[in-house]
Amino acid sequence: MATRLYRSRALASLRTSRPSEIRCFSTSIAQLAGFPTGQPKDTENMRKAPRPPVGTLHSPLVNPADKYGSKAENMHKYGSWIMGCLPKYVQQISVWKDELTIYVSPSGIIPVFSFLKRKSQCPVIGLPTDPNPPDNTSAEFTQISDITAVDYPTRDQRFEVVYNLLSVRHNARIRVKTYADEATPVPSVTPLFDGANWYEREVYDLFGVFFTDHPDLRRIMTDYGFEGHPLRKDFPLTGYTEVRYDEEKKRIVTEPLELTQAFRNFEGGTSAWEQVGPGTDRRPDSFKLPTPKPEEKTEEKK
Repeated sequence: MATRLYRSRALASLRTSRPSEIRCFSTSIAQLAGFPTGQPKDTENMRKAPRPPVGTLHSPLVNPADKYGSKAENMHKYGSWIMGCLPKYVQQISVWKDELTIYVSPSGIIPVFSFLKRKSQCPVIGLPTDPNPPDNTSAEFTQISDITAVDYPTRDQRFEVVYNLLSVRHNARIRVKTYADEATPVPSVTPLFDGANWYEREVYDLFGVFFTDHPDLRRIMTDYGFEGHPLRKDFPLTGYTEVRYDEEKKRIVTEPLELTQAFRNFEGGTSAWEQVGPGTDRRPDSFKLPTPKPEEKTEEKK
C-alpha cells in the first residue's frame, strides 16, 4: 500500500514539474542560439524588415552568339589560315557561333580534304611540300560524320553538298560545302574516308548528285527501279507510283498513283508558301556571305 502511494506521488510530481522544465529548456536553447524572443515594434511591418544586400545585376545576352565571341575569333583565324594555304580551292569562309564553314569548288574537294586529314605543310608558293607527309597536328580531321545536300532550284548550281568532319584528337568540327547540278559530278572522297561510301550513295539516291570515282554508286534507300529522287524540291510528296501486294498475282506490284488533283509543277522555285514571305534573317550582317560563283568551265584544246 505504501509502495503504491509512493508511486502515485512521484508521478504527480513529474506531471507538475515537466511543463516548466520544458519551457525553461526551450527558452534557454533560444537564448543560446541567439533567436529573438520577441518582435520589435519597428519591424512589425515586414516591408521594414532588414534584407540582405542585393548583388550585381547581370544584363541578359541580347544575341546568343555573343557568348561564342572568343571561339569565333579563333575560328576566323583558323579559317583564314586554311584559305591562305589553299587560295586556289577555298573560295570563302564563314563562322556562326562555334561552327566554321569553308566553301570549296568541286575541283578542290580532294586537295582540301587531303590537307585537312594528313597534310603536314601549308602549300603556299615558295614552301616545299612533303610527297608523303605525316598527319598534320593543326587539323587531323580524320573522321567524316555526315554527307548531305540541300536543293536550291533557283540557283544555277542547284545542289549544295555539305560535308561534316570531326577531329577526335582536338574535339573540333569543320563543315565543308561545295556545289553541283544534275549533270556536274562531284569527286568522291571514298579513297580518303571509307565511311563516305554509304553517305555518297544516299546523296545520289535522294538528290541525284553524281560522285566520280565511287566504287559502287547505286541506290541505297529506295526500291529497285525507282524513278526520281525524293528529296528534290520538284519531287511530289506522294511520289509518282504506289507499291502494294496483289492477292491475285501473289506478289508486290508497282502501279501509277491515282489522284483527284493533277501534280503541280512549281517552276522557278515558286511554291504555295511564297505568300507568307521569306521571313526574317536574324544572322548578323558580318556573317551574311554571298553564294560563291561557280567555277568557269575551260574548254580543252583539241
